[in-house]
Order: sequence, then C-alpha cells, then structure tokens
Amino acid sequence: MNVYDFTVKAQDGSEVSLSDYKGKVLLIVNTATGCGFTPQYDELQDLYELHQKDGLEILDFPCNQFGEQAPGSDEEIHSFCTGRYGITFPQFSKIDVNGENADPLYKYLTANSTFEGFSGAMALVLKPIVKKMDKDYKNNGNIKWNFTKFLIDRNGEIAARFEPTEAVSKVKEKVEEVL
Repeated sequence: MNVYDFTVKAQDGSEVSLSDYKGKVLLIVNTATGCGFTPQYDELQDLYELHQKDGLEILDFPCNQFGEQAPGSDEEIHSFCTGRYGITFPQFSKIDVNGENADPLYKYLTANSTFEGFSGAMALVLKPIVKKMDKDYKNNGNIKWNFTKFLIDRNGEIAARFEPTEAVSKVKEKVEEVL
C-alpha cells in the first residue's frame, strides 16, 4: 500500500484518485487560514513555482481541528488562499487529520511516519499547546498542528515528515533531493 491507493475529495466535492499523481513528487500539507503558520503559503507557492516543472505537486488539505483556525467553507478558504497568497497548487476539501473521522489518507500517513520533534523558536510556543491536547504527543504519529508536511517520492512512498515548526527552506532542500 502507498499514497496512490487513496482517493480524496476535491474542493468541488468530486473524487480524485491520488494515482493521478503517479510519478510526481508530492508535498501533502494540512493547512489553516487563521494560523500563525499560514504565511508559509507564500513559501510553499514559491517552492511550487520553482519545481512544478520538475514534477513537484503540493496537495493542500485544509483542516479545522487545531484551534478552529480554518472555519470557512471550502470555497471561502480557497478564495482567501488564492487572493491573499496567490496559491496555484491543488487545494482539496476540508478534512479531519486525526481521530475517528480522520481522512483515510491521513490515517495512512500518520500510521507510517513518526513525530521527530519540533524545532526553531516556534517550538517553544507550540510544545505546551500540543502537550495540553495530547499528553503523549511525543510518542505517536498523530498530526500535532496545522502545516505538517509529508514528502512523497515518485513511487508513492513517504520520504520525509516535517512538523510545522520546520523551516520551509529545510523542506525545500529535501524536496530537491527527492526530485
């Protein structure tokens, strides 16, 4: 089993098979429009513009599970992201990434990756918030917050997981390595 075995819901409600992305390098991201990490959209769009021609696709999955920071409809979220950040990469329907209603894709991603810890200055802010929500957060693969990223290689396998506190420049380095 790999990422290509999953079907997700497009922003318009239609079903999209991730097998449509076979042979591409994917960066799968759970996002929110009202988060302290939302400005990462700028860097993600820059990365997409730089490497889409090389086979990179960024797949954006809005999620309202962390601080209710993505409260809008799919259309409102998309309008915000295209208007404010000019994103052109695919954005899908809002999903849950943890819990019993978690999207099957995210159940797979979290079951097959490990949390390696937070880094950078924002780690000091995020750790106590996450610990309050999940006392055992260090020992499970659950998504900890918005803007967690999964890098998927051209074979549909997980190549890396990046927590939201990881600098997008580090993500870019690994993307370029996998491309």
